[in-house]
Amino acid sequence: MTHKICMTEDIPEREARAFDNDKGETIFVTQRDGMFYAYKNLCPHLQVELEFLENQFLDQDQEFIQCSTHGALFNVETGECISGPCLGESLQKVELRIHSDGGIYLS
Repeated sequence: MTHKICMTEDIPEREARAFDNDKGETIFVTQRDGMFYAYKNLCPHLQVELEFLENQFLDQDQEFIQCSTHGALFNVETGECISGPCLGESLQKVELRIHSDGGIYLS
């Protein structure tokens, strides 16, 4: 069963937005070069939410996903930690489907 969370135009390029899934968990969606990526809002290091301010999931240059608690950096496309205390671990990916109407759905 799929669950619509937003429309593609709701996620600007190199920005991210948080949503609650149907299990009550917070996920976030980000866009990079027209592709959409979603992850659970949970750092693998301390199991804390990533953002300090609402929808602030990316670093200052909007190149990487950043944990506001300890500064770990994660690759947008893979979720892999490339810098910080959880090096080599990854964010938990959430599968998405983009429908022809522009809707973004959880798989």
